Parts: sequence; structure tokens; C-alpha cells
Amino acid sequence: MADVEMKDAKSKGEVKDAVAIPPPPLSPVSEIKSNVTLIERAVSTLEPRFTIRVLRSLTALRKRLDDKALCDAVCEVYPQDSPVRVSLLSWLPAAPVQDESMEVDSAPSPRPPSETVPEIEIYFRLLIVHHLLTSPSTYSEAIDLANETVQKIQALNRRSLDPIAAKVWFALERAYELGGELSDARPFFLAAQRTASLRHDDETQASLINRLLRSYLHYSLYDQADKLISKTNFPASAPNSQYARYHYYLGRIKAVQLDYTAAHTNLQQAIRRAPAPKLAPGFYQAVHKLFVVVELLMGDIPERSLFRHPVLEKALRGYFDIVKAVRTGSLSQFQSTLSTHAAGFEADRTYTLVARLRQNVIKTGIRRLSLSYSRISLRDICVKLHLDSEEDAEYIVGKAIRDGVIEGRIVHEKGWMECGGQKPGYGPEVSEMFSRRIGYCLELHNQSVKAMRYPLNAHRKDIVDAEGAREREKELAKGIQEEIDEDDALGGV
Repeated sequence: MADVEMKDAKSKGEVKDAVAIPPPPLSPVSEIKSNVTLIERAVSTLEPRFTIRVLRSLTALRKRLDDKALCDAVCEVYPQDSPVRVSLLSWLPAAPVQDESMEVDSAPSPRPPSETVPEIEIYFRLLIVHHLLTSPSTYSEAIDLANETVQKIQALNRRSLDPIAAKVWFALERAYELGGELSDARPFFLAAQRTASLRHDDETQASLINRLLRSYLHYSLYDQADKLISKTNFPASAPNSQYARYHYYLGRIKAVQLDYTAAHTNLQQAIRRAPAPKLAPGFYQAVHKLFVVVELLMGDIPERSLFRHPVLEKALRGYFDIVKAVRTGSLSQFQSTLSTHAAGFEADRTYTLVARLRQNVIKTGIRRLSLSYSRISLRDICVKLHLDSEEDAEYIVGKAIRDGVIEGRIVHEKGWMECGGQKPGYGPEVSEMFSRRIGYCLELHNQSVKAMRYPLNAHRKDIVDAEGAREREKELAKGIQEEIDEDDALGGV
């Protein structure tokens, strides 16, 4: 009995180990073939969610592509005499003749050319464009292929191509940007955006608006970007990834225009709609860099836990030093930190915004002095805040009193500042803050309701059930009426 039990325990342990082992990942060719099947299913059932599932794996798939994987995938999907196969392989290095002959001899072509939908060809072109963008020597070929693909998409004008077309426009913009010709692509984007708006192509329209905003911000054309936003309406049915980019660009424009409240709101939306930090760490870091600066410009101090995030800890190191300088109100520490991390701020395109924090540092220092002293001379303020002269100190203190940063008054005859009591914690400011929070929660609830998905034609089942219930009610009413008629007949007899 003991031996049997030991064997059973051993077999159970082996089963547990077998269950715990995850399945091996698919090869690039197998993953492409499964994606082709999903695209065909999306076209046949008119369900774009299958195409969206395919595009969701594009970021991870394009990192594992090479010439051989793309050639093998094209040869397995398209037959040898297909013109689409010849067109796709012309953008790739020639496959070995031996491998191609073995593939043809071993198995017949999986499908005739007439059964292959054009969405699959556009998907292969998208993969090839991303593969060409991995090498600087093939940037020009990527631009040519992307332009040819865009012309083919516009000629087909199929609604099932909309999700893939949005990714193709992104690849085209990326090719022009890496090639240093981003400004040359702007007329194409403007013309395509007008066409997409007329065709009610929401996917492409959202992608093109973001491409134009990125082009304008790349060359610091903030006025033109603001005009574009005012003249266009971002599609409400756009995916979260496009909404995240749109809110990020909008937040950057509002921050440059000194509208920090609107910038803070848009950056919050961008963070909420952004992909997971491990999936898109670059975008997550870029949004938080701007978010920290905007929050400092609004007079708030970001939470320390934000700088301990594993994805943000290294990227926000310079911004953490700026936060410490603003929090302490030390102007000398702020200037030294700004000069130390100037190269990083210029690379992030946040240097001008960080330089605006000098006034916030001075206001913080004045607020700390007003809480520590009931009366302090302007000379001492000038020394403690490292200002140039007493006149500058008097001007800054007067502006802080007028803006409501501190409670007090300046005595010009004696050259000091008399500080008042601490401001109460209740008032119109608190009410306004609660109103903003309530509005944000309501907007979040409305967007969550809009984002809910329902199965296609699910309402027909309810209609059938309702019709069946009505038939049963009619039969029940008919039976009751017959019983009443029988009782009346018996009573008459």
C-alpha cells in the first residue's frame, strides 16, 4: 500500500509540474499565420476586434522579425504564381532557391489568390515597413514602400482596412522622421486628414491628427498646432492609444501657453489611457516628465512614491532634484540643479518650462519665511533667497502678497515686511478643488460607460424572448377566457 501511495504521489507531482510549465512562444512565422487567420475572420464577420487583436501584438512581433521570417511567411500564405507574393518579396532580399523549392515541393499552396483578402497584403506591407526601419540604410526604401501602401489603401477604400491604415500612417510618419524629412510629409497628412474626415474614417482621422500634432511640435510650431486643434474634432470612437497621444500633445501645447490647469487635466487623461508601463515605457516616462513640471508650475509638489516607480526612477532623477529645490525654496540649489541637468531637460524639450520654476522657488521661499517670522527686513529676504538687490525683493514680496501667496504687508519707511497669520484651510479654493475632483470622477464614469463592449446582435435574443413571452401571455389569456365562457355556459344551464 505504501509503494502504491508513493507512486500516486509521484504521479500527482509530475502532473502538477506538467501543468505549471508554460507553452513555448510561437515562432514569428507561426504568429504571422495566426494573425492572417484572424484578419480573414475579421473581414468575413465584420468584427474589427479581431484586427485590433492582431495589431495589439505588432510591437512585440516587429522586434523578432528578420528577412527569412518575412520571406517564409509570405511564401506560406501566397502561392508561387501570385502577383502579390512577387510584389512583397521584391522589397526583401532574395530567399535561397533551395529553401523555396523545398517549400513548393513539400506542400501545395494553402489558398488560391482569389481567396486572399487585400487586408492581408496591407498587413504584410506594414510588417515589411517596420522591418526596413530597423536599419538606417533602408530608410529611403521604407518611405517608398509606405507611400505605395498608402496609395493602395486610398484606392481600395475599405472600412475593414481602417485599423491597419492607422498603423500604416504611423509607420509612414516614423519613416519620414527617421529620414529627417518630417516636414515634407505634412502636406500628405493634411490632405489625407481631409479625406478621412469626409469618409468618416475615425481610425485614420485620429491617427492623422496625432501625426500632424507631432510634426508641428517637433518644429516648435505651437500656434499652428493650436489652430489645428481648434479646427478639428477628435473622433470619440478612437482607441485609447490614440487618445493618450492626443492628450499628451494637447497638454504640452497648453503648458507652453501658460494654461497649466488644462495641461494638468490632459496629462492626467494621457496617463490614465496610456498602455502599461512595461509595454510602452518611453511614452510613460515622457508623459510623467511633463506632468511633474506642470504640477510644480501649478504650485503643487508631486508625491514621492512617483519617483520610486521602477520605470520612472532613473528617468525622473533630474526632475526629482528640481522638486527638492522647489520644495525647500532654495534658489541657489535650483540654479545648480538646472545647470547640472540642462542637457537632459533640453533633450526632453522641457527646459523652458523648468526655467519658469524660478518664480515658484522664490514664492516657496517667501512663504516659508512668512511662516517663520512675524517681521523680517527686505535685506534679510534678499540674503536668504540669494536675490540681487532689495528692490527685487520688495517687488517679489509685493507680487506674492497681491497673488495671495502670503498674508502680510510691506512697510516702506522701515524697510521690512510684516507677516500675517496663516491662511485658513477652508474657503472658495477648497470648494473649487472639490468641484474639479467631482467633475473628473463624473467624466471618468461617462467614458467607462462609453468604452463598454457588447456582443454583436445581442438585442435580437431579447426580441425573440419578448415575442415568446407575448405569445405565452396570449395563450394564457385565451385559456382564461375559455374557462370563463365554460363557467357562464354551465351557470346558464
